[in-house]
Amino acid sequence: MISPGDNYAGVWDTRIGFGERAALLSVDFMKAYTTEGADLYAPGVVAALPHAARALAAAREAGIPVIHTNIRYQPGRFLDGGIWVKKAPVMKAMVEGNPLAAFCEEVTPDDQELVITKQYASAFFGTTLAATLTALGIDTLVLIGCSTSGCIRATAVDGLQHGFRVMVIRQAVGDRHPEPHEANLFDINGKYGDVINAADFLAHLQEKGFNHDHD
Repeated sequence: MISPGDNYAGVWDTRIGFGERAALLSVDFMKAYTTEGADLYAPGVVAALPHAARALAAAREAGIPVIHTNIRYQPGRFLDGGIWVKKAPVMKAMVEGNPLAAFCEEVTPDDQELVITKQYASAFFGTTLAATLTALGIDTLVLIGCSTSGCIRATAVDGLQHGFRVMVIRQAVGDRHPEPHEANLFDINGKYGDVINAADFLAHLQEKGFNHDHD
């Protein structure tokens, strides 16, 4: 198992830490990834879900901004999916009305939380996310969701490139297999953001003066 910091210590694993104002971004927690037998089923996402739910509850209690993403395509010719749905036609399941495209109950957005719909891997690509975070005065983006090697990594890279400090909660992201999960956490931690433990996120909220029951 690859662990962040095992190699190139002091070269590629510099810690950037939290800034002044954080937001939590829950990426693509849809039932297609957690429903056994579905083509997109990912055991690592199932394992991440309860940790993500706890992080989401802590963010809500703290009152920091919470944003969710999902994926939706226009059925028929799937023109808004471009080359991606040609490369990965399994993504055609992400259409309105398909139960597999619904949010997982444990992390369903509430009525006050923004949902950004995307068509590609990065939550920034072709969306208003960067402008929204800037308008909110956010400098730190905390990621939970799936998959580690796909939408989490792409969002982490773009988050850095848009000028945000990116934090990825290790226990709250998942993938199809442990190998790509660990390899991509290694790369994210090395070059694009900080891979943190769930306890680090809760400690940050506490340090900022929020009161939580962390049990």
